[in-house]
Amino acid sequence: MASPPDQAPHHALGDPPDPTPAPGFAGQLLFLISKPQSSMALSVLVVLLLAVLYEGIKVGKARLLHQALTSLSISTSQQLIEETDQHSSSSDSPQVSRTHLRWFLCHFGQSLLHVAQVVIGYFMMLAVMSYNTWIFFGVVLGSGVGYYLAYPLLSMT
Repeated sequence: MASPPDQAPHHALGDPPDPTPAPGFAGQLLFLISKPQSSMALSVLVVLLLAVLYEGIKVGKARLLHQALTSLSISTSQQLIEETDQHSSSSDSPQVSRTHLRWFLCHFGQSLLHVAQVVIGYFMMLAVMSYNTWIFFGVVLGSGVGYYLAYPLLSMT
């Protein structure tokens, strides 16, 4: 049966692609970037805040490492080294296992912060790869503001 002359035939392969971006944060961010002025300011603000958060996470990782290293006293770390070298169980095994648990939790926290930092870094790279000058300036300004706000927190111990 032929289609009426005022209607174009519907072909599965001939349909135009859907212009909406893929779901997800990066797709929504790039969709906001592609919209006109009202959303551009929001996109620049989001990217700027991501850059500030990125710098804050870097400082958080450094503080967590410093806190972990100072919480382990030299004698406790010497016991830990001796225990792993000798593979023996001594009478102060609960102290060593508590030290192992504390070190594991700190290392796990650092790993989570590292993953968050990498994900945010890739989001910022994806935004910069939109080749939009305002987005680029948002990332640069956010990195500067994040550094300015976060790095004085390193000396506050």
